[in-house]
Amino acid sequence: MPDKTPKNAKSPLKNAADADKKPVENSDEKLASSFRKADRSAVKHSGKKSRANAVMLGLGVVGILGGVGCALAGVLMPREMLPDLTFPVVPSAVETDNNIYSKLTGLKSTAEAVNGPAYCIQTPNGTDGARPQVGLNQAGVVFEAIAEAGITRFAAIYQNPTSAVIGPIRSLRIYYLEWDTPFDCTIVHAGGAEDALAAVSRGGYRDLTENYTYMYRGSNAARRWNNLFTTSGLLAQMANDRGYDKSDVKGFSRLTPEEAARARVNAGAEPLVITAPASGDTSAVKAAVANVAVNFGGLANFNVRYTYDAERNVYARGFESGAAHEIYVCPEENLGEVNPEGTCSLEQLAPSVVVAMEVAEKRAADGYHEDITTVGSGKAWVFQNGQAIVGSWSKSSVKDQIKFFDESGAEIKLVPGQTFVEAVPGYGSVEYN
Repeated sequence: MPDKTPKNAKSPLKNAADADKKPVENSDEKLASSFRKADRSAVKHSGKKSRANAVMLGLGVVGILGGVGCALAGVLMPREMLPDLTFPVVPSAVETDNNIYSKLTGLKSTAEAVNGPAYCIQTPNGTDGARPQVGLNQAGVVFEAIAEAGITRFAAIYQNPTSAVIGPIRSLRIYYLEWDTPFDCTIVHAGGAEDALAAVSRGGYRDLTENYTYMYRGSNAARRWNNLFTTSGLLAQMANDRGYDKSDVKGFSRLTPEEAARARVNAGAEPLVITAPASGDTSAVKAAVANVAVNFGGLANFNVRYTYDAERNVYARGFESGAAHEIYVCPEENLGEVNPEGTCSLEQLAPSVVVAMEVAEKRAADGYHEDITTVGSGKAWVFQNGQAIVGSWSKSSVKDQIKFFDESGAEIKLVPGQTFVEAVPGYGSVEYN
């Protein structure tokens, strides 16, 4: 039969061959082609307005695809993993602390109390009726040094005390006065060595020496001459009467309570490495140093022993003789002028920090009292958080506070709480394990 196919028509076989050679467009390519056509059409007919419409169309399509992807992720991701997806809190670059801390103890305080009156009370420690002392648990800082013949005495610094009884009160030595000075306190004593009394007069110190308006004698015969006491109320009355109602305390460098708690976490335990599992027992804080011995000389009743109590994070104080150092803890109310024995209860002293510092010491010119160098530097040991830090102490002048440094030269910050500072002569010793 004659071929009736028009000359310009293509044969079905040729069209099929051409179809095989032509690339098949996928959905993304079709979408892109649509965008190009839409863009060309927009340019041709509507200019910038049509181009903007095409862009919006594209964004809408992308948004739809993104939503589909998120839905698929929620379906495909194992659901048991989702509750465990937690992220660390990133702290602010600048942390602010609006708390007020005592300059004496480092514990939290108030705006009213932080500059309250401070008192430096000379307190005996002999076995001739001085023990048990009264209210010594409320002293923020206590210096201990030899007063004479190997017998130690305290310079106890209080701020805003509340104890119903405080004492006994004994005589002043020049080196106690020089340790007291940075605390801007009223010096509370019963007489003293001539050089100390002259320094008080010459230096313009706030001074309260044996005075029965603000002190009283107890009637317990066993106390003998160690029976001079005061009360928080009497001290407050004296401060008010004399205008000694504020003190600008220069305290030791301290950690805040929160910093001290964080510093204690790894105390004595394996340091935590976040990239590796701990191999040791990290269930509790372990003390690296549990026992501290401070030896002033050869008298067992005055060489001190501290035992670390990890649960309370304090150092229970006792003596080489084996006796615990107990003191009377009194109610925080006005009981009048009373004997502490029948009113207060006994507790063992237990400071939060013990500092031992080696001092240059010799017999004074009178051949009886001690002469201790307070301005200068020397070796020091700081015991806190169950740890021992070996370093040094430095005091630039009588008015400057003592600073403590570790072996690298960095200043040591003490944890908050009561601090005992032991001034140990060169012939004494500090031991710990």
